[in-house]
Order: sequence, then structure tokens, then C-alpha cells
Amino acid sequence: MLIRNGTVYDAVHRTPYVASIRIEEGKIAQISAELSPKEGEEVFTADGLRVYPGLIDAHSHLGLDDYGIGQPGKDFNEYTDPVTPQLRAIDSFYAEDPALHIALAAGVTTIFCGPGSSNVIGGTFMAVKLFGRCADDMVIPGAEAMKCAFGENPKRVYAGKSISARMTVAAKLRETLFKALEYEKKIEAAGDDVSKLPAFDIKLEAMRPVVRGEMPLKAHAHRTDDIFTAIRIAREFGLKLTLEHCTEGHRITEELARAGYPVAVGPSMSAASKVELMYKTFETPGILARAGLSVSIVTDAPIVPEQYLPLCAGLAVKAGMDPFDALCAITINPARHIGAADRIGSLEVGKDADLVLTDGDIMLSSTAPRAVFVNGVRAV
Repeated sequence: MLIRNGTVYDAVHRTPYVASIRIEEGKIAQISAELSPKEGEEVFTADGLRVYPGLIDAHSHLGLDDYGIGQPGKDFNEYTDPVTPQLRAIDSFYAEDPALHIALAAGVTTIFCGPGSSNVIGGTFMAVKLFGRCADDMVIPGAEAMKCAFGENPKRVYAGKSISARMTVAAKLRETLFKALEYEKKIEAAGDDVSKLPAFDIKLEAMRPVVRGEMPLKAHAHRTDDIFTAIRIAREFGLKLTLEHCTEGHRITEELARAGYPVAVGPSMSAASKVELMYKTFETPGILARAGLSVSIVTDAPIVPEQYLPLCAGLAVKAGMDPFDALCAITINPARHIGAADRIGSLEVGKDADLVLTDGDIMLSSTAPRAVFVNGVRAV
């Protein structure tokens, strides 16, 4: 297919340009103003249209929280144990959830979805495209993270059971990390001698990629003290880390800039429903981006419905964020955040042909996509 003469907003160059995009075998094969149709090639005329990369949400629970279903349909939290690293998002993901198509029609082509924040350790997030009928065919292999949570949520869920203070949350995470390190050392020491292997432990097995530095901790942290605790523990154990929500990040900008961890900011388009959200503002992503941080804007869907991801970026622009930074915050930055920037997030040769075509600024509420492509196939 040739998408011809669109105005390209590629999330690489600040200035858009008119070009044609050739798609071959689901990938972007060429981008140039000089392309002409090949014999037999399907042509999509994009004169007067804008062409964006498929939008990406780096923090969502879509597909695990069934659309239109009450509490029994919520499959993104396990409430029986505060430490559940063995859980995997793919085993709760419902590819037929109508909310996926609603999000896709708004230009969101990929989400990073997984367990909620009720548990100190919740399980593994996955990157999944929103076009398909089976999660196994929609997932992007290798893009994973281990969810952990600080602050009010684990305290509230396990109040009167096993957690009543932030100190306890941190202690339970440290305990699991120490055990995982010990488990890993025993496996290394056993070598090829199966008789010396430690007894199998599914929780510690799930934590091995984390302590080896292969999989980041995805740390739910709103308040400044929780953000600092996440950073402290990551440094203690030499872990990869991403900071999720980062609601009070604008209050500790210099410290976050020195730490250099990626930040996912949001959901900002909702009420301050608990104490740790009192300083929530759409100014945060712009402030952090100006400080040099890699910022992703997120919905935490269904807290903010997934289809409003581009509108959240627009509201960040209204609050002072540079428009190009805002576009990057819903395209290439979340692609880097989730470890999939080699495939998605920008319009570049060799990347997946995930594209959104609009007749206006995608971050405005008045703009609706005219076409959405996933892996080179028109999905909307």
C-alpha cells in the first residue's frame, strides 16, 4: 500500500512535512515526497490529511476491566495476597472487550496493560496491539514490566490484614527482592546439577528477570515520598525502574532529573479522589519534559477512558506543554518506556506500519481519525 501525500507528524522531526509512505509486509518500507505508485499497489490518497504514528498508552488496564461490567468483571487485581509477581496480564486479557475497538477508533493502537495497584507486587504488564481476537497474536514479545505499588492502595486493600503503613509496603517489596536474589544465586550455583537446584517457587521464578536487571519495576507512586522510596529501592538492588503516575513529580523536578528514570504521568483528567492526589495537575508533564525527562502521558484506563488519551495530551498543551513534547508523550516516549521503540512509536523505515490519519490536530476534541492502520492493515 502507498499512503500518498499526507502531512507527516513522525514524532522524530519537530516540523511536519508532506510525504508518501510505502507499506510492505506490515512495515514502513519508504517515506519520501518522491514516491509513485507501483503497478498493482493499493493507494490511499491522504491529500489534506495528517499522518501520525499509532498512539501508545504506557499504563492501562484495558482488556482486564471488562467494558460495561461491574465489580465481578474486574480481572486486574488479586485481593487475596499482597505479593503476586507470578500473575501475568495475558491470562486476564479479553480481546473481544468493546472498549478496545473504541480506543482503536480514537487512534490508540498499542497499550501497556497489566495488574492494578492493590498489591505491593501485582504481576507482569504486557504490550498489546488493539487489533485482533487473541492476545497471543496481539502481544509485542519482550515488552514487559513487573508492577509494584507504593502508597495508599496496598495500605487500603490490606488494612487490618498485613499492611497498615508505608514502611510495611517497602519491607514486603525488599523481602521479595532479597529472596529472589538468594533464589537466583542458588540456581547459578547449581549449574547443571539438577539435584542442587532450590525448590521451585513460582513467585521467585517470576522475579528472576527483575533482579537480573532484564525487566523493570513499574512503580505506582503518586506522592513525593513514595517516588523517593521507589528510587531508593531500585538503587539498593540495582534494578531498572519506571515511575508511574508521578502525580507530585513537578514538586521534585530537580531530583527526578538527576535520577533520570522514565516517568508516566496521569491519569490527570479525574478527580483528586484520595489524599495522595491533592496536587494533581495537567502542568506536570510539561514541567517534567522541560526538565529533560522522558515523559509519557497515560490514562490508567478505565480511570480515564482509553479513547481520551490524545485529549489528555491536548490538555497538557493547554497547561503549558510544548505541542511536540506532548505528541512524543503519546507516541515515541511510551514506546521507549515499555521497551518497544524498535517497533512502534514513530514513523520511520523498518518500524511497524501503525498509523493514524486525521483531518486536524489529533490532540483536539473536535478531531476524529479518518483511518487507522495496524501492522499495515486498515483497522478503522
